[in-house]
Amino acid sequence: MNFSGYYPVLCRVVDVAVALAGFTVLAPLLLLIAAAVLLTGGPPVLFRQVRVGRSGVPFRLLKFRSMRQGQAGAQITAGGDRRVTGLGRILRKYKLDELPQLWNVLAGEMSLIGPRPEVPAFVDASSPVWREVLSVRPGITDLASLVYRHEERLLSEARDPETYYRTAILPDKLALNVQYLRMRSPRRDARIVAMTLAASLFPRSIDPKRIRNLFLGTQNT
Repeated sequence: MNFSGYYPVLCRVVDVAVALAGFTVLAPLLLLIAAAVLLTGGPPVLFRQVRVGRSGVPFRLLKFRSMRQGQAGAQITAGGDRRVTGLGRILRKYKLDELPQLWNVLAGEMSLIGPRPEVPAFVDASSPVWREVLSVRPGITDLASLVYRHEERLLSEARDPETYYRTAILPDKLALNVQYLRMRSPRRDARIVAMTLAASLFPRSIDPKRIRNLFLGTQNT
């Protein structure tokens, strides 16, 4: 897919249209979640974190707050992290905490589909792989997000979650991002969206090996 042509423009048009429709359709759910976060944990409702966007430009990614206030810790979250609230566990399980990122999409900081943005501490802008990943807008979902849908569980099984993330998970995510960007198409993007929705509704249905094979095992889909 040639990203210097029409496709980035098409993606942006779709991003804006879907984000606007999402805010309209999901308004009751967004208000309900906001009220639940406020009532169970107090303000703020939203969690803001600096992430690295396209061309290395930092921006503030939005999420519904799923952790307790004032508790420092690692920049990654493993399963069973005590900072996560009861409500937060539910939001994270079904990825409902990610919904405010529709605003990041409208602001042009993110796309619906693209490599998930990382915190600055994990980004090496001098790396050719990172430069390729940062050449596009980061996304709410992507192939790596589906493959690592149960990332928190994997991290909980590691002796040193942050080291394991840096040395094993992140390099594989970057490789998946680069592979997908080089073969990206409207059909594959539509499949990513459909599978992301299915994964949000039925988290246990995700099979990482099947997803890898579906997208990378053949080049003619």
